[in-house]
Amino acid sequence: MLLKKKQRGDELQLQTIEYPWAQDLLDQAIANTWFPHEAPMAEDLENWRTMSEDEKNAVIMYIGFSNPMEYEVNESIMYGMMPFISAPEVNMYLIRQQWEEVNHALSFDYVINTLEIDRKKAFGTHTNVPTVTAKEKFLTKSIDNMSTGNVDVDTVEGVQEFIKNIVKTNIVTEGIWFYSGFMFALSFRQRNLMRNLGTITDWIARDEALHLKVGINIILTILEEQPEVVTQEFAGEIRDIIVQAVELEMAYNNDLLPSGILGLNTDFVNKYVQYVADRRLEELGFEPHFHVQNPAKWMTTANDTFQLVNFFETVNTAYEVNATGTRGMKK
Repeated sequence: MLLKKKQRGDELQLQTIEYPWAQDLLDQAIANTWFPHEAPMAEDLENWRTMSEDEKNAVIMYIGFSNPMEYEVNESIMYGMMPFISAPEVNMYLIRQQWEEVNHALSFDYVINTLEIDRKKAFGTHTNVPTVTAKEKFLTKSIDNMSTGNVDVDTVEGVQEFIKNIVKTNIVTEGIWFYSGFMFALSFRQRNLMRNLGTITDWIARDEALHLKVGINIILTILEEQPEVVTQEFAGEIRDIIVQAVELEMAYNNDLLPSGILGLNTDFVNKYVQYVADRRLEELGFEPHFHVQNPAKWMTTANDTFQLVNFFETVNTAYEVNATGTRGMKK
């Protein structure tokens, strides 16, 4: 099983690959390797010097939230995932993901240095802006719970807590909140501004798409192996987590864009957040909650819907979990 108490040395025994999807995602991640300095920022600096204060403040707030959250995701992996996952190939991917999160944080630091942004102002965002703090607490509460040593994945309740942390980390933070940020950052490039910030955003988004996939695959595998963890009540909790995360993001966007910039306003961005959240709900087998159309059609390719697990039926429609690839789960 993917989740179980590990014996000393289990993490070193890569004799067989039980979960080939993890190896496949690791191969893709390695192929995606990039470094921030590969995107020259001189043109962006010229743009920055002519931008309005509202535009600059929005960028600073975006970076001020995103940079610390990359480290929070790493803490979630370190304390809330790897100690409970027995499969070395899955942990190998998670180690690679930790490197990518650090690379993303260094990318934001590169932007801060290049654009000569006041570091105190940028990094003060996550403590001085209540809507940013609320989002961080939403994730860190789950991380803290996983790191106490009181979660036992040999129990149904422990497995449910593990899944909740995956949902908050991989589905919400990386699959909704970060995607909202991507749309904001790429909106500048849509208007021929901050083109290399756009390039870095593309690279980060490519990584995050894999992080989203691994989170969904981990959830799917657990539900295949331990279907007893799924109850109507638990399914409702998962749905509520995603809906609450959207509410937090919408409040944050009110602070990010109080007056609107670049043709963006809070209503536009929030509709995009709701659209993405509905895709994530569908990926987990739920019905859409918000029922809105994508207002940013140019972002469609970043939000392909995976046909995966149904939280109410615990049946997958397009996935094979065994190493040989001979047994797929069908409805």
